Amino acid sequence: FILTGIPGLEDAQFWIAFPFCTVYFIAVLGNITLLLVIRIDPSLHLPMFYFLSMLAAIDLVLTTSTMPKLLSIFWFHSHEISFEGCVAQMFFIHSFSMVESGVLLTMAFDRYLAICKPLRYSTILTGPTIAKLGLTAAVRGIAIATPATCMVANLSYCGPRVIHHSYCEHMSVVKLACGDTRPNSIYGITVATVVVGSDSILIAVSYMLILREVVGLSSREARLKSFGTCCSHISVILLFYMPGLFSFYTQRWGRSIPVHVHILMADLYLLVPPMLNPLIYGMRTKAIWERVLSLLWQ
Repeated sequence: FILTGIPGLEDAQFWIAFPFCTVYFIAVLGNITLLLVIRIDPSLHLPMFYFLSMLAAIDLVLTTSTMPKLLSIFWFHSHEISFEGCVAQMFFIHSFSMVESGVLLTMAFDRYLAICKPLRYSTILTGPTIAKLGLTAAVRGIAIATPATCMVANLSYCGPRVIHHSYCEHMSVVKLACGDTRPNSIYGITVATVVVGSDSILIAVSYMLILREVVGLSSREARLKSFGTCCSHISVILLFYMPGLFSFYTQRWGRSIPVHVHILMADLYLLVPPMLNPLIYGMRTKAIWERVLSLLWQ
């Protein structure tokens, strides 16, 4: 296949690559730092930080599965990608996006227990429970992405080889296939709507319960601290879901939206949240920030 990059902005792609590369570098550095700090500091071996580690690892996979190839397209005009490489990239993007959605849901559940059920927090979120929650999110994401990947791999491709995208997005590849592709479209739309819809609703319910509990706190300092934690999580959730949904649905029905706007949003969906997640959590979580500063000082 031939990946075009950003259709309509071919002349500007060389310069667009510089901010993309900077953001990618910050994302990799920030997430690796987060993983190392949580790994070496025993005081951070708590449920919330284990979930943060999962999020950091997922973000590293998402960005690394797309950004090196994207930068090679922008800088070195390396547009070709093998069929196997394209299918593998598609699998990693869609499966780990689903896994991240599941981890964000478990993080909302973690905050609900910490604020609304503090006395039962340590008894509910034990080590085995945390491992099961992470494993469930991973199995669900892989189980959902595998059928879509197999369906794409089994299609016949007898027409043009040009994918009008920066990476192998599911529907961009399906559009190049011959024959009936309705099962692929129906499966993709159904999965995105059901999984993202259910996760978003459950996350929203969790935070509504949290906010109701926070409003009832007697201490102003405790209210502000709880609001700050919730705002951090809600910011991450919005940054993850909004660009992803925009990219997904405009790929099917957004014909009036310029192609370069759609592709840029799709690229930023896999780049900006992985960069901001460690910054938001690092800045807002005192224990992590203090540990990073102490390591830098040493």
